[in-house]
Amino acid sequence: MPERIGYLGLGSNIGVPRDNLAAAVAALPAHGVRVLASSSTYETDPVGEILDQPDFLNACLRIATVLEPEPLLDACKAVEQELGRVAQSSPGYVRHGPRPIDVDLLLLGDVEYASQRLRLPHREVTSRRFVLVPLLDLDPELRLPDGTRLADALAALPDGERDDVRLAGGPLV
Repeated sequence: MPERIGYLGLGSNIGVPRDNLAAAVAALPAHGVRVLASSSTYETDPVGEILDQPDFLNACLRIATVLEPEPLLDACKAVEQELGRVAQSSPGYVRHGPRPIDVDLLLLGDVEYASQRLRLPHREVTSRRFVLVPLLDLDPELRLPDGTRLADALAALPDGERDDVRLAGGPLV
């Protein structure tokens, strides 16, 4: 089976976030995921249910893999657990809470996929500035499988005080 190009979103706000993101990049190849490129890193305000927590450091990766969607999600979750993330099914898990690492599967080639665990493209890829800005860093012409230009999705987002995305540093690789 040929490799597909995909995109992952990384986030961290516990410990040394850049080190956590770099550790995720280093761990992915052992799970069948080749990292081809990294966006710059961006500091962002927390979003979701818990806003009183440290800012996040975010980046996106362009990857290549032969893994199908569910095994690729499993690889992302394995990397999270290796780096200290509490699994959703474990005691102590807090949805949208502080975390050492978040590895989100955003896009996988032209695959459109839905299960109880996963939806591709990621259901919030077009509504999160902290995802769109680093994705467009990697490919300003990136489109969803349905042809939607992500640059157009970013331009259509309303301005909001909690949507600030600040350049924090260069690429991870």
